[in-house]
Amino acid sequence: MTMTYRRLTRDGSEPLWMQLMRELRGQIEAGEIAPDQPLPSEAELTDLYGVSRTVVREALRELVQQRMIYKVKGRGAFVAPRKTELRFVGSVSGSADDLRESGRRVTTHTIGQSLGAADQREADLLQIPAGEPVVRMRRLRRVDGQPWLLVDTALPARLVPGLERAVLENQSLYDVLRRRYGLEPVGADRWIEAVFPEPEDASLLEVTTSTPLLGIESVAWLRDGTRFEAYYALHRSDQTRFFVGIR
Repeated sequence: MTMTYRRLTRDGSEPLWMQLMRELRGQIEAGEIAPDQPLPSEAELTDLYGVSRTVVREALRELVQQRMIYKVKGRGAFVAPRKTELRFVGSVSGSADDLRESGRRVTTHTIGQSLGAADQREADLLQIPAGEPVVRMRRLRRVDGQPWLLVDTALPARLVPGLERAVLENQSLYDVLRRRYGLEPVGADRWIEAVFPEPEDASLLEVTTSTPLLGIESVAWLRDGTRFEAYYALHRSDQTRFFVGIR
């Protein structure tokens, strides 16, 4: 698309920087500038709209605050990628189910899968005795080819016999639990915190150890109150945002 430019009004009803901000935002929302593509430079915007550099900088500053654009030192301003809105933090659907519904290409790689004894944290979350057998798995989820979620899951082995041997590559765990074991979640609690990853986790997610991630701890239960799943996930939130509706 070709960008359109119009002169701003000077009747005093709205500050020039706000008019420019709305104009640029409209062009971004209309797709006239694609995600990760540069905006005209500050000097070019000054000439195109007949305003001062101060007006341009204030407009761009507001667009950064709105997360419509981002700046790269020495290179200028760029259109921010649109973030997919996800609901799984506030629902009992699995993240893979939510992502596929949003039209994204989802792949899941199983890094580890084994039978072991529940540690104290797993026991507390699942409300089982410490040492009771659990199936553990570590999986890396990619969305449109990019690492998105690294999740460590524990499930009571008595509820999912043989799951440690199941082929889970590129499958939704919740789909497997429903079809193979008849486990249907009806509720979940989730805790979210900002964290920095350990070196191994950072490498898997293709970020640095100084990259802030979202740590998500979850426990889910069945209709009779039995807790069947506990997990801790590290989420790269640079391409998505979560939606939680309160009614």
